[in-house]
Amino acid sequence: MKKKVLNACALSKMLCTIVALCATSQLTYGQTRDSVQLQRLQKVIVSDSRVSNKVPLTTSTVDKEELHDAGASVSMPFLLETQPSVVASGENGTVGATALRIRGVDASRINVNINGITLNDPESQAVYWYNIPNLGGMAQSLQIQRGVGASTGGSPAFGAAINLQTLNANNKPYGELSLGNGSWNTREMSLGAGTGIMKSGLSFDFAYTGLTSDGFVRSYGTDQHSFFGSASWYGKRTLIKLLTIIGSQTTGITWDGAYKEQLDIDPTYNPSGEYVADDGSIQYYRNETDNYWQRHYQLYVSHMFSDRWNINGAIDFTHGDGYYEQYKAGASYKKKLFLPNSGSGDYTTRKQMDNNALAGNLALRYKGDKLSLSLGDNVLYFDGDHFGNVLWFRDTAIHVTTPYEWYRYNGNKVDNSVYLKGTYDFNENLNIYADLQLRIVNYNLTGSTDDRDTSKNQCMVDFHETYIFPNPKVGLNYRINDHQRTYFVAGLSHREPTKSDIKEAIANGETVKPESMLDIEWGYQLAHSNWAFKANLYAMLYKDQLTPNGDLSSSGYKLMENVDKSYRMGIELEGGYRFSELFRLDANLTLSQNKVIDNVFTDFNDGDAVTQTVTKTTDLALSPNIIGAAIATFTPVKNGKIQLVGKYVGKQYADNTSRECYAIDPYFLLNAKISYTWQLKGSQEFEAQLLVNNILNHNYRLCAWVEDWAEGWDAVNDTENDYRHHMAYLQQPGCNFMARLIYRF
Repeated sequence: MKKKVLNACALSKMLCTIVALCATSQLTYGQTRDSVQLQRLQKVIVSDSRVSNKVPLTTSTVDKEELHDAGASVSMPFLLETQPSVVASGENGTVGATALRIRGVDASRINVNINGITLNDPESQAVYWYNIPNLGGMAQSLQIQRGVGASTGGSPAFGAAINLQTLNANNKPYGELSLGNGSWNTREMSLGAGTGIMKSGLSFDFAYTGLTSDGFVRSYGTDQHSFFGSASWYGKRTLIKLLTIIGSQTTGITWDGAYKEQLDIDPTYNPSGEYVADDGSIQYYRNETDNYWQRHYQLYVSHMFSDRWNINGAIDFTHGDGYYEQYKAGASYKKKLFLPNSGSGDYTTRKQMDNNALAGNLALRYKGDKLSLSLGDNVLYFDGDHFGNVLWFRDTAIHVTTPYEWYRYNGNKVDNSVYLKGTYDFNENLNIYADLQLRIVNYNLTGSTDDRDTSKNQCMVDFHETYIFPNPKVGLNYRINDHQRTYFVAGLSHREPTKSDIKEAIANGETVKPESMLDIEWGYQLAHSNWAFKANLYAMLYKDQLTPNGDLSSSGYKLMENVDKSYRMGIELEGGYRFSELFRLDANLTLSQNKVIDNVFTDFNDGDAVTQTVTKTTDLALSPNIIGAAIATFTPVKNGKIQLVGKYVGKQYADNTSRECYAIDPYFLLNAKISYTWQLKGSQEFEAQLLVNNILNHNYRLCAWVEDWAEGWDAVNDTENDYRHHMAYLQQPGCNFMARLIYRF
C-alpha cells in the first residue's frame, strides 16, 4: 500500500471553509435551547454504560482536558498507561501494534464500547487499537470500570470495561489542526472541526488522523488513518445522531520477537520476512505486513418523555476486511499446506478475513426520587469468513496453480444480552445497586482451518455451541459526608472462549471451557478541595480461567489454556495533592497476588533427556504484582505546563509456571511532557507540545513467546531428548520523542 500524502494546507483551508459557512447561521444553544437539557440529552446516550458515584463500582474517568493533555500519545494504550493497574506495551515502540492490560487481564477480556455499542471483535473478543488510531481524539471522555463493570452489550468485562463517549456538539463553531513529528521518522496529522449547534438544532463534527512511521524495529513500518464524522439534531426532548468511524492500517509484522543473542547484537532486529536469496545474501520480504480496514456506521435516537422517563436506541453496522501476508522460509508443504508433496521450501501466504456485524440496543430508563431503573436489550449478529492463499512457490517443481487456497472457514455468532439494573436510595446517604443480566450466545464455526489435529491431517472444524450466562451484580454505596464515600460490590460474570481458543483446542483434540469469575470489591474515597485519596480492595476468583500459555499462533495471538482455579487479589491506591497553583502531584499504586492454584506442568533442566511433573501454586502469566505511576505537574507560567511521569511495572512471568527462565524483569520508565499555549486574536490559540519517553534510556525487553521443546532424538530408545527452554523477546525502545504543533479556533 502506498503511503498517503498528508496535505496540511488543503485540509486547513477545507476546515476554515466548513466552519465559516456555518458561522453566519449560528446561535449558541443557550439562546434557543435549555443548556441543562442539552447536557441531559447528551448523557442519555451513554447513561447505561457509564456509572455515577452512586453506583458502587471501581471507576476512573478521563475527561476531555486530560485526553488533550495526553494527546501526544496517539495510541490508546499509551494514553491510558498512567491509570491504575494499567500496563501498556508495544511491539514496535509506541506506534503500530500496541496493547494494554488491566489488572493483568488482556484486551480480549476488557469490554470496550463507544456510546454503549461494543467495539470488541465478536470472534477474538479483543480490540486492536491500531486499527483505529487516535480514538482518544474522537472522545469527549472515557470511563474505566475495573472489575466486572456495568452490563453492556458484547462479551462481559473480566478485568475491566472501557466506555468511550464520542465528541459532543459545541455551542460555537470550532476547528483544530495538529501536526506531529517524532522518533523513527514518525509523522502525524490530526484535523477536527465542528459547526456548533445551529438555529435548526443541527450540528456537524468530524475528526481525521493520519500517522506514518518506520517504527523502532526493522519492519515495513506503519501507515494508519482514521476518520470520525457526526451529524446530530437536538430537539427540545429528542436527540438524533448519525456517526461513522473508519479506520485503516498497514503495519509491518513484528509479533515474532527475537532471541536475546540476536537483540544483543542489533536491538532493532526482526526476523519476520527474512530469507536467503539465490546469491546467498540475507533479504527481507517487502510485503510482510498486517492490513485491516474497519468501518462503523451508527444511528442513535434518544428521547426524554419527562424528567423521569427516557428511552435510548442505537443501531450499528460494522464491516471489516483485511489480510496479513508472510514469507515462509523452509516450511513444510505437507504439514503447513496439506499438500501431498514431501519436503519443504519457501513460499508466500496471504491469510484473509471478511466480516460483517449488525448490533442494536434499546434501553428504557426511569429516575424517581428514590428509585432509578434501566431495562435494556443488546443484540448482535456476526458473520465472518476466513481463508488463506499461497501466492508464490520458490520451488518451480511444485506443480500447484497459484493463488492456491488451502483453507476456508466461517464463523457465525448471535449474542443477546438483556438486563435490568438500578439503584434504590434508603436515605440521602445510603443506596443499594443491583444489575441482573442474562446473556445468550450461539456460536458456529465450520469449514477447514489452517490448524493441525493430532493425526496430522487438515483440521476440519464443525463447532456449534449455545452458551447461557447469568451475570448478576449487587452492591451498597454509603456517603459518609460531603467528602467521604465507601462502597461494596459483588458480581458474577461468565464468558465464552474466543475463536482462536476453540480452533486450538480442536486441533489438539481437547475441549475448551467457558470461564466464570466472582468479583468482590470494597472501596473508600476521600476528596477535599486540594487533595484526594482512594483505596480499593478486590478479589477476582476464577473458575476455568483462560490465560496465556506463553506460545503464539501463526497470527500473533497468545495461545490460551484453561486453568481450573485461579485468582487475582489486590489493593489499588490513588492519591493527589495540589500544593499550590504551580505544582500538584498525583500517583497510584497496585499491589496484588495473581495465582493459579495447584497448577500441573512438566519441567526439566536444559539438556535433560527426561521431564518431571510438577504441581504447585504459580503466578498467572503477564500479571505483575506491583504496578505504579506518578505524575508531577508544574505550571511555572500561565498557559505553560511541565509534567514528569513515572511508570513502574514489577516482575512478571511469560507463562503460568513461575519458572525463572521465563521471568520478565521489572522496569521503570520516566517520561516528560511539556506544553505551552499562545493566546491569539479572539478564540484562536496556538499550542506546542513535546513528549519525551524513557528519558533515562532504560534498556528493557518484554516477552514475545516461550515454548519448551526437545532439540535431540534418542535413536536407541526412539524418544526425544535434550529438552530446552526457549524465549523470544520484544525489545523496547530507549529514549524517544514526539512533538506536536496545534492551532485551534
